[in-house]
Amino acid sequence: MTSAIDVPGRLAQVQDRILAACRQAGRPENDVRLVAVTKRVDLDLVLQACAAGQWDLGENRVGDALDRQEELAAMLKVENIPAERLRWHFIGHLQSRKAVAASGSFSLLHGIDSLKLARKLSVQACAENRREPILVEVNAGREPQKNGLDPDHAVDIISEMANLKGLDLLGTMTMAAQGADESSLRKTFALLRILNEDARRQTGLPLPELSMGMSGDFEQAIAEGATLVRVGSAIFGPRS
Repeated sequence: MTSAIDVPGRLAQVQDRILAACRQAGRPENDVRLVAVTKRVDLDLVLQACAAGQWDLGENRVGDALDRQEELAAMLKVENIPAERLRWHFIGHLQSRKAVAASGSFSLLHGIDSLKLARKLSVQACAENRREPILVEVNAGREPQKNGLDPDHAVDIISEMANLKGLDLLGTMTMAAQGADESSLRKTFALLRILNEDARRQTGLPLPELSMGMSGDFEQAIAEGATLVRVGSAIFGPRS
């Protein structure tokens, strides 16, 4: 089943689409980083992506991610591919009770959606004398079933997070409504960009990262300023 999926070919197609979207938006071609979403993807397929040069990988469950980090590192070693090139991103909803387990285990935590959670990560990072790179999740689509800060209060909360020690606050993240039309997608992504710019002015931090856009809408996200796009099925096919 897995052998029928041409991961390197599909990965190259996604990369070509990212480059085309950057050109269309008048942005540098290296302005957008691809995070390959590997949740529930067979690790043989993930290994193919790594062998093709894809090093940013995204998972959404802490326990699964930590196990898969070890398993994939062992597989890369067998193939003489240096596992230290990997950059693991946590892209799911991080529960407060999982914060300690996640802390220090990822290159970037994308979905910090409360001041309480940020404070917990701050305490853990300070206790270990290191810094935790985070993005703040905003519910820019205002969908009641989704996590993320209310856009009306996001900038003020981000400003409070910016004062917490031990955190590297690098930007913001959102998810648009599934199946939304292009106008709605662009509106959601544009709102996050505007909020990120407002937070940049209020905090004095550069906040360089905008994590938005998935397999079905990353081109619209790039048009509105995305710097990180999270793509799974377009690379690996349908999940098991």
